[in-house]
Amino acid sequence: MALSFPKKAYKTFIHSFPILLLFFIAFTGFDLSFLLFNVSFSFNFIYILIFFWILKKPERLGYGLVFCAGIINDVVQNFPIGISSINYMLLCSFALFIRARTLLPNLLYDWGFFIIAILIISSLHYTILTIVFDIPIQYSALMFSSILTFLVYPLFSKLFNQIYLIDLRQENAK
Repeated sequence: MALSFPKKAYKTFIHSFPILLLFFIAFTGFDLSFLLFNVSFSFNFIYILIFFWILKKPERLGYGLVFCAGIINDVVQNFPIGISSINYMLLCSFALFIRARTLLPNLLYDWGFFIIAILIISSLHYTILTIVFDIPIQYSALMFSSILTFLVYPLFSKLFNQIYLIDLRQENAK
């Protein structure tokens, strides 16, 4: 039985959601930040996106696409070409290591490894930018952004998990 156009478009959208969101963030340079008590809080949403989808469904978010999104992000953010790609591929490596070592997926274990991964990647990112641009590192901003990214991971993990389950139901309905 053939699917109607709206159902087919919905199925395609859900199936390609991580790729669309990844490139939307890369092309726009969109940074999820909010202002609270006149203090700007921001977190690295693209790290959460890449880590979750590589951990749960690595074939959905290919490594070549992640690398290309890093190159695009470098152009948009005016970084030296390849820095974001290196960070994203390193994050993919962490997620794949956890995926290979974990028997049963668990949010708590994923969350624990995620903080280690983003601390290493953020430190590497700021160190390379400091070497290239000769700008002093603001350790408070680095740590605060990493900790805030760590704290919002479970929230987005639950959201992405619902999307993953919807896609899984559609795949199994065939």
